[in-house]
Amino acid sequence: MKARVLVLRAAGINGDLELEAAFQWVGAQTERVHINALSRGDKKLNEFDVLALPGGFSYGDHIAGGRVLANEVRKLRGLKEFVSQGKPVLGICNGFQVLVKSGLLPGNPGDPQTVSLTFNASGRFECRWTKVKVEGKGLFTKGLPDVIDLPVAHGEGRFVAPDKVLDSIDSQVVFRYVDNPSGAMRDIAGLSNRKGNVLGLMPHPERFLTALHHPTRKKVPDRELGLQIIKNCVDHVK
Repeated sequence: MKARVLVLRAAGINGDLELEAAFQWVGAQTERVHINALSRGDKKLNEFDVLALPGGFSYGDHIAGGRVLANEVRKLRGLKEFVSQGKPVLGICNGFQVLVKSGLLPGNPGDPQTVSLTFNASGRFECRWTKVKVEGKGLFTKGLPDVIDLPVAHGEGRFVAPDKVLDSIDSQVVFRYVDNPSGAMRDIAGLSNRKGNVLGLMPHPERFLTALHHPTRKKVPDRELGLQIIKNCVDHVK
């Protein structure tokens, strides 16, 4: 049986087709579902094995990136059960913003927000390839080398939190920037929950599905490392 993946849609989301394609490439059965369908109960989270929150600019980044959609995600029925069952939740870029502002990261559904993602230290939109160090060894990082290249595209990607919180979540950091494009505190590029089944990251693994996506011309990577992160979600379900 194929893994069933819910790719969340909302006004302003623009990475849903890319993320859906990535999951289809690794053999998953996907469905793009609008947040309203979940809120009304037309679709239920327990019908799916993976929840994927794509990048984009949900609700035009009104108030702050991911804030409005995070308020809706917090209220979804069955979310706490979905996470507690160990089902993978993957939030990319705007999806990462939603996860931290809804309280899913770094804690559990229903927790208050303790960390955030805000405007880049450079004061501009950062769109480039960056090197990321793989620190966490778990569900999402199986088969990855110590350092990988991934593209970023964000204006509000700077991870911030009080030092006390940063100390407490250090073991949950999955990815750190080698060359920090946003000025993120402690170079944090990706973070998981304590259970390890919820991951948010600012770089876009769904934009590195083939070696030919990589910008180098003299030498291409021998593996599609962004695709490996997506594949790990599906393999975990299987």
